[in-house]
Amino acid sequence: MKGIVWQQQNKYNAKKTPCFYGHIHDSVKEARRCEELHLLLKAGKIKNLQLQVEYELLPAQKYHLPTKNERAVTYVADFVYYDCTLNKTVVEDCKGKRTKDYIIKRKYFKNKYCDENTVFLET
Repeated sequence: MKGIVWQQQNKYNAKKTPCFYGHIHDSVKEARRCEELHLLLKAGKIKNLQLQVEYELLPAQKYHLPTKNERAVTYVADFVYYDCTLNKTVVEDCKGKRTKDYIIKRKYFKNKYCDENTVFLET
């Protein structure tokens, strides 16, 4: 097999896709949204754009033998930015398929991190 194939598909048929700014995203939808957010950043409508920000939902659990230790449960947001119009931090996730795991993590995230200063947006 010659060359490197960068467009790999996952089990939901999403293809790894680069955006205009050189980031590799998990889907075409996410890459397009990144490009939109960069335009909003240049226009001054948002600031502090971050990609793939990890949040801890549940800390790691350490147990005494014979029970195995448990790793922390985390959620990785596609984008985090400050919306100058809303005056709030926005945590955004681009989803095509909403899995059971994603829905549970979204609920934990909203419960733990969303308040009057932080909102969750699903696109």
